[in-house]
Amino acid sequence: MRPDKSLSPFELRVYRNYRIVHGVRIALAFVLTFLIVHLLKVPEGTWPLITLVVVMGPISFWGNVVPRAFERIGGTICGATMGLIALRLELFSLPLMLVWCAFAMFICGYLALGKRPYQALLIGITLAVVVGAPAGDMEIALWRSGDVIFGSLLAMLFTSIYPQRAFIHWRIQMANFVTAFGRVYNAGFSPNLLERPRLEKHLHQVLTDVVKMRALIGPSSKETHIQKSIFEAIQTVSRNMVCTLELQINAYWASRESHFLMINAHTLRDTQQMTQRTLAAIAHALHDGNPSPISANNEKLTEIVSELRQLMQEGGNGKLQETPIHGYVWLSLELARQLELLSQLICRALRK
Repeated sequence: MRPDKSLSPFELRVYRNYRIVHGVRIALAFVLTFLIVHLLKVPEGTWPLITLVVVMGPISFWGNVVPRAFERIGGTICGATMGLIALRLELFSLPLMLVWCAFAMFICGYLALGKRPYQALLIGITLAVVVGAPAGDMEIALWRSGDVIFGSLLAMLFTSIYPQRAFIHWRIQMANFVTAFGRVYNAGFSPNLLERPRLEKHLHQVLTDVVKMRALIGPSSKETHIQKSIFEAIQTVSRNMVCTLELQINAYWASRESHFLMINAHTLRDTQQMTQRTLAAIAHALHDGNPSPISANNEKLTEIVSELRQLMQEGGNGKLQETPIHGYVWLSLELARQLELLSQLICRALRK
């Protein structure tokens, strides 16, 4: 997949409704597996269906399909082998068989909290399926082992058909974050408001959305072979932007006098509009896949400082107003720097 590939309206619709798509995929896979088992008259045919649901339940991105496939198949084979050994031990000593099963489940529980939870899950499920066969009946045990492996292979097959790509999810969610950030920015600095808007919940939601994107970094890096550090840097800058915006809104509404001074600063309004255009351009670039570097206009920010100082002198209201005004100007400079860095990182992520 090309990282700079433009997202079509169909792809946007599919990925924005990925839960529905995932549900349809599992439903079709279940029906087709049932027909295969029924037509082939597979003994112990319940277990392929159960395995299919267990394996396909957690959504798998394309970057994780192959590693998880090996983990699941390896876990299935390991669990089947342990189950067959347990059935063999049961013929000689039931306590020994129970000790062996306890040891196997200890391994399952230990691995479940590590880096391979899917493998541990399949070990436990396959072991439980196999040891549930009648004592000494190796034929049923072998059929159940084969059924679980068969169900795992079918699950891998259905998962690989039009898989969900984490990088596309990341691009869409990143564009949604930038758009939501722009809306909060517009609401926080709107000149049409007389009182400070209540944006705490919106800021918290935007920050929560940024944190959720972290789960997509690993599979996105595997799919595109883009350095993971680039995604991590984008994550950090995005989080810092939300914190900067919150402080900037606090400074903007700190006092009525300083607020009116900043409203009357025309250069400041121009810079706010420039920030809005920059955010819109980043969101469009993430959808279109063809970004152009967006540089913050530091000259305009310098003009803001000069104009605000002049307005403060004309106002003659003392130094009490200077703290929120200078704080707002400094935060404007910081936000512009972060926007410039974010645009550069996104350009690198899209390989432009």
